[in-house]
Amino acid sequence: MSIRTYTTRPLVALRQYPFDLAVVSVAAIVAYAIVATASSGSALRLAVTLPLALFLPGYALTALLFPGTETRAATRAARPVQWSGIDVVERLAISFALSLTVVPIVVLVLPITGWGLGAEPIAATLGGITVVAAQLGVVRRLRLSRADRFTVSPVSALERRRESGPTVTLSTIVLGGAIVFAIGALLFGLLAPTSAGGYSELGLYTEDDDTGDLVTGDLPAEIAPGETASVTVGLENQEGAHTEYTVVVQQQILDDGEVTDRTELDRLEASVPDGETVTTETAVAPTPNVELEEPVRVGFLLFEGEPPNDPTADDAVVDTYFWTTVTEDALEDE
Repeated sequence: MSIRTYTTRPLVALRQYPFDLAVVSVAAIVAYAIVATASSGSALRLAVTLPLALFLPGYALTALLFPGTETRAATRAARPVQWSGIDVVERLAISFALSLTVVPIVVLVLPITGWGLGAEPIAATLGGITVVAAQLGVVRRLRLSRADRFTVSPVSALERRRESGPTVTLSTIVLGGAIVFAIGALLFGLLAPTSAGGYSELGLYTEDDDTGDLVTGDLPAEIAPGETASVTVGLENQEGAHTEYTVVVQQQILDDGEVTDRTELDRLEASVPDGETVTTETAVAPTPNVELEEPVRVGFLLFEGEPPNDPTADDAVVDTYFWTTVTEDALEDE
């Protein structure tokens, strides 16, 4: 008899395992798997990213914080109860709020770890938080009596509403309206066409002498007369379509903040598929008419297709620049 009781306990525990937390855990794992394998920008990847970022972590944390169901007034009168439950609308609202709190924290923490900031590390972290919090929520929920546990059961919900009457609190109405508004605003932002239609990014890099990696913030501040400085230009295409780019490299002389002279130093062309980044190099060489110790701004103007005859920063899709000085001191530093 004792052996039979021992062998049936795992089955009993399995039957008591909360259905909603099982679904949340499996959904988080599946969402990470799709993010890790699906191509960037695919509809399937977007479809699983939304619940993973906006709902699943918060729901699991809510289950951990509030394992009980909504406490009824009759129950409170009958015996002392430790409050650990909320109603369904409050649970959904808190789930969205906690998810929107967790995601920025993850985005801030990941860059200082070895994982870096990317779609897969973010999905893995959010999925891990969801699964761990859900399992801890299972433990807390199963420690409560059946009557006090929160369960996802339409029949139980109808019975509770029948016993408590058709009253609806103002907080429930406000929370329900807030959820509907938030979801509607999110869907509008995702589905409504925008005037920008996407974006392109332009970055400047140099090669680290020790590691050979491309780094930012180490652009040449000094160039010797007649010498060149190698600069790597990075182009990222998020326009939603394959795009042909042209980068115009200019030597710019300024007076009181206004460009008074422009000289084209180079012109780079690149064909970039949607969602990808390419790099190309240019050798920056100020013209001989630049005086020694005179600060020169080297501008990089990005255009889609062919640039105009007299390209300026106002015409460019995006532009960037760095300052350098033509000096003989650069020869001594080499």
